[in-house]
Amino acid sequence: MGSDMVTNYKFLNFITSIFVAVLLISNIASTKVVEFGFFTFDGGTLLFPVSYVLGDILTEVYGFKEARKIIWMGFLSAALMSFVIWLVGILPAAPEWTNQESYNIILGTNHRIVFGSLSAYFLGSLSNSIILSKMKIFTNGKYLWTRTIGSTIIGEAIDTSIFIFIAFFGIFSNSLLFSIFISNYIFKVGFEVMLTPVTYKAVSILKNIEKIDVYDTNISYNPFLFLSR
Repeated sequence: MGSDMVTNYKFLNFITSIFVAVLLISNIASTKVVEFGFFTFDGGTLLFPVSYVLGDILTEVYGFKEARKIIWMGFLSAALMSFVIWLVGILPAAPEWTNQESYNIILGTNHRIVFGSLSAYFLGSLSNSIILSKMKIFTNGKYLWTRTIGSTIIGEAIDTSIFIFIAFFGIFSNSLLFSIFISNYIFKVGFEVMLTPVTYKAVSILKNIEKIDVYDTNISYNPFLFLSR
């Protein structure tokens, strides 16, 4: 089925809402670096890999054009959230409210984290979606696991390296940055691999319910054509 058919999808809005929520929560949680077993990573990593699983499902079922729109929705939502957090931070606090310093430390200090997370998310998610879309055509729709894992390997490498470099370079030691990168990358890709059976099941159910299986033939992968169908 081509990707230009206009259809009222039953679950696209629901998946979009979850996707955006995961992104926003991950951005806030990323302000803290945590240790989890042998891993050291920013807190957003605990949830952020879900966005790649959802991105794979969106691209596989609904096609790149729909995924591109939703990636932009996530980007604009995160940008708006960051702007509001910044605006609230610079407004004068009420006399009886004594938590301004804590607010600034947790939410208002990290312009680099905001820029890094937005850049990393946008480029990583687009790369993931484009690669999966093209691989689907190349594999004639077979071997879904090669597409979900292969696209994640590249997309997460782009995402993780851009975020860590922009957000933390010069703040943490190079050894810690490398440790954070390795921990993030292994955790994210490993998460994708472990959820492959879930992805298979979700894709199968959605294709059956939505009566759709998009192959992105003769489309433009220009990221700025997000208003086109």
